[in-house]
Amino acid sequence: MNKLMNAADMVARLKSGMTIGVGGWGPRRKPMALIREILRSDLKDLTIVAYGGADIGMLCAAGKVKKAVYGFVSLDAIPVEPYFRKARQAGGLEVMEVDEGQLLVGLRAAGQRLPFLPTRVGLGTDVMKYNPGFKTVTSPYDDGEVLLAMPAINLDVALVHADRGDKLGNTQSEGPDTYFDEVFVRAAETAYVSCEEVYDRLDAAHSDTARANLFERYLVAGIIHAPYGAHPSSYPARYGWDMDHFKKYAASAAEEDGWAKYMAEFIAGGEDAYLEKIGGPDRVKSLKLPIF
Repeated sequence: MNKLMNAADMVARLKSGMTIGVGGWGPRRKPMALIREILRSDLKDLTIVAYGGADIGMLCAAGKVKKAVYGFVSLDAIPVEPYFRKARQAGGLEVMEVDEGQLLVGLRAAGQRLPFLPTRVGLGTDVMKYNPGFKTVTSPYDDGEVLLAMPAINLDVALVHADRGDKLGNTQSEGPDTYFDEVFVRAAETAYVSCEEVYDRLDAAHSDTARANLFERYLVAGIIHAPYGAHPSSYPARYGWDMDHFKKYAASAAEEDGWAKYMAEFIAGGEDAYLEKIGGPDRVKSLKLPIF
């Protein structure tokens, strides 16, 4: 029952060609330490499903994405993720572009092990035009309403980032918004969770916050200790996003060999070196949450 592992152990369990769902939302709560470990691997031909941010962008920059399924790919203050923009404009990247609500409905269908769920979301829009495989169904009741049959978005693996985890696979996620992480986990065959803190028995150490357990431990295959592992995205219960780093990252997309330089400077050396490069724990903890 010991589900503790490191990020390299997790990557060793993944296979090229998998469909991987990534929790979080744009530049928030992303399991970036796990994404960086995938970037250091030879995995390829992945289908990435996300409310996308630098997770999709970096994986596209590294040539690891065959298909992207998303409601958006954005860094908020940088409206379109720069490396995703390059990959999308260059062509060759398969996509399923849907409304944010449709992505949620598709994931919920997968979590309920249904082939589809009916919804009004997307009807009468170009989502239907650009996804010609989508079909409609007619309500069997007296209303006879025609609805979109949103197909299930089945995931091989879900990756999410949490506050705490333990060796049994229990997790706790705090903050004002958990951005559908539990929906990604339920839509997947298995899930790996990076955590700011890891304990032997979470229920004994933090029984007062049991309500922050979003999904059952049987769904979790691995717990990875990854302090500050959401950086450069925010983890709202602990630190804000690093917009200075995002700006440097975005600028690299306009440079010749920009990705290779970013990879060499920040990712290739491992997580300890990454944390040092970005200014260390004190700097990450000092990052303020954005105010809108």
